[in-house]
Amino acid sequence: MPIFDSQSMEFISRSPAQTRRLGARIGALLQPGDVVCLSGELGSGKTTLVQGIAAGWGSPDPANSPTFVLVNIYRHPVGKRLYHLDAYRLSSPAEAIDLDLEAMLESGPLVVEWADRIQAVLPRENLWITLRWIDEEQRDMVFKANGERYLELLTQLRRQIYGVP
Repeated sequence: MPIFDSQSMEFISRSPAQTRRLGARIGALLQPGDVVCLSGELGSGKTTLVQGIAAGWGSPDPANSPTFVLVNIYRHPVGKRLYHLDAYRLSSPAEAIDLDLEAMLESGPLVVEWADRIQAVLPRENLWITLRWIDEEQRDMVFKANGERYLELLTQLRRQIYGVP
């Protein structure tokens, strides 16, 4: 069982709709250059969370898993971009660099599914979310803020959800 501190938070979602609502709260807080790393087994709710993130960020595009295309780009009405990278099919962190990871990091928020597979090439400062399947409806999510920007983001998220710092 993890020990939580000001840099961590646990949230148990009771439904896919609640997971999307939580994602929307995260998406509304994202800025260009932000990195959200998702880890968890198949079926743990990563793509469902990303659907909410993209909607909350302001994209009218439907979010889906980019497992076969590797990167989805979600548009924002004012021309911004949100990048959604799925590292499941990458054989090495170097392949993420070949996808122009640097350009994605510079121009928009980046959400990475299966982030643990390419952790070596991701920025050390990020919001890391580990998802775990509990049952058909419920998912356990552990948030870890790595860096000041992400501590601020997690504090805002915690305040929105629980009303406390």
